[in-house]
Amino acid sequence: MDKNNYCVIMAGGIGSRFWPLSKTKHPKQFLDILGTGRTLLQQTYDRFIKFMPPGQIFIVSNLEYKELIVDQLPALPEENILLEPLRRNTAPCIDYANFRIQRKNPDAKVVVAPSDHLIIKEEEFLRAVKQGLDFVTSNDALLTMGIVPSRPETGYGYIQSTGKKVKGYETTGLRKVKTFTEKPDLELAKVFLSSGDFYWNAGIFFWSLETIMKSFEMHLPEIHSLFREGLDIYGSDQEKDFIQLTYGNCRNISIDYGIMEKADNVYMLVSEFGWSDLGTWGSLYEQLVKDEYQNSVTGKHVFMYESSGNIVNVQNDMLVVLQGLEDYIVVQNDNIILVCKREDEQKIKQYVNDIRTEIGKDMM
Repeated sequence: MDKNNYCVIMAGGIGSRFWPLSKTKHPKQFLDILGTGRTLLQQTYDRFIKFMPPGQIFIVSNLEYKELIVDQLPALPEENILLEPLRRNTAPCIDYANFRIQRKNPDAKVVVAPSDHLIIKEEEFLRAVKQGLDFVTSNDALLTMGIVPSRPETGYGYIQSTGKKVKGYETTGLRKVKTFTEKPDLELAKVFLSSGDFYWNAGIFFWSLETIMKSFEMHLPEIHSLFREGLDIYGSDQEKDFIQLTYGNCRNISIDYGIMEKADNVYMLVSEFGWSDLGTWGSLYEQLVKDEYQNSVTGKHVFMYESSGNIVNVQNDMLVVLQGLEDYIVVQNDNIILVCKREDEQKIKQYVNDIRTEIGKDMM
């Protein structure tokens, strides 16, 4: 294993589009949502442990999830769990990790990944990770992974490449990035798919610590200067108070908006390894086993009649009888039941916001 390879796993999201299975106190990354016996966070950790020891893996998450992380990843050094007091998106999260890694190894090469994605072809993924780390070891580059699209998906961001192969890496999937595009409508997504120049943005990044620190200095200096003030504090008893103050002063901005869309040294590694961000019930439905009527059912006592194309997830010994449903999401967790058309799944986040306003956080 290379002593300079490090990993940052981002695990602070609340997974509101998977409500009510995913709740604020126990979001989807801490759930065995695929029924494998391992949570999404554990599966992500299991992949990267093949490249580096636990001491070179950092988890960045919210303060309220510390016990969950310690319980699910007992081999991870507790000092490698970086806890955010507030949710400020991915840029502050990554820069916090930058300074903590710098204390251990200024020569680090870093892969940053979400904690809640599905990877089906693990060998292909591991090969791509090795290529990515090798590339940023030799090049002053910000590298992201682009996934070959299989459908006109409106729930993902897209990356457009220049189409030109990178000199010296002609046999790989490396391309120079031209533009980033946020989630398109269906018509534009169809144009992207037919063009052959656009790829799904997997939100997985590679860079040397030196390169990403320079990028923050150039493109997000106000955030970088805040974290730099803690150079003599990281790892000490004062760190928690310092981070509390720092996050209170940080703007909420993603690494994509803050750096990747502005920098001129951004590259993409085109990959195919059976990827899904598992962002919605619909994306999960695509990955699950279905019966002859295209129903995916999780639950001990679910009876379906004249129903097709549904995803049903009920807990414990709940008895559920469904008749005449087509293309619905039906989820039960504790005392909450959600029934929603699959085509309207993007509205679940709004439902959660409405309920939080009307009832409070207890249901969330």
